[in-house]
Amino acid sequence: MISRSLLRQLPARVTTGAYVLNSGLGKLHADQQAAESMHGWAATTYPVLGKLDPQRFAALLAAGEIVTGLALLVPLVPARVAGAALTGFGGALLGLYLRTPGMRQERSLRPTEQGIALAKDVWLVGIGLSLVIDDVMREDR
Repeated sequence: MISRSLLRQLPARVTTGAYVLNSGLGKLHADQQAAESMHGWAATTYPVLGKLDPQRFAALLAAGEIVTGLALLVPLVPARVAGAALTGFGGALLGLYLRTPGMRQERSLRPTEQGIALAKDVWLVGIGLSLVIDDVMREDR
């Protein structure tokens, strides 16, 4: 029997999981130019990533997105685990938004036109936290 909490979480898990999985699959076979672009942007925000080869970075990013997407899509993965993975992934994207010059209006959290693509990823953090909280507060334990 499907639990009420899983039914409650299913729309968020399926839509978000499919979105993140698709994003990861799209990066799986990134060409050199795409890998260098992703790597350069990430390394500017997170300097420790500069030590990675761009192709290796793209492969690791793709794998992380695929694993996160699958964790959300597979109901056997507890919501707190899938939600924590999504929150971490979304948090890293928000870090790009907050730390990359030109993404936000001056002295504001409001995005510039260029920043909207990253600012919208706040929904990943919200859904991830909601899954964790819902799982922790489940009444059917």
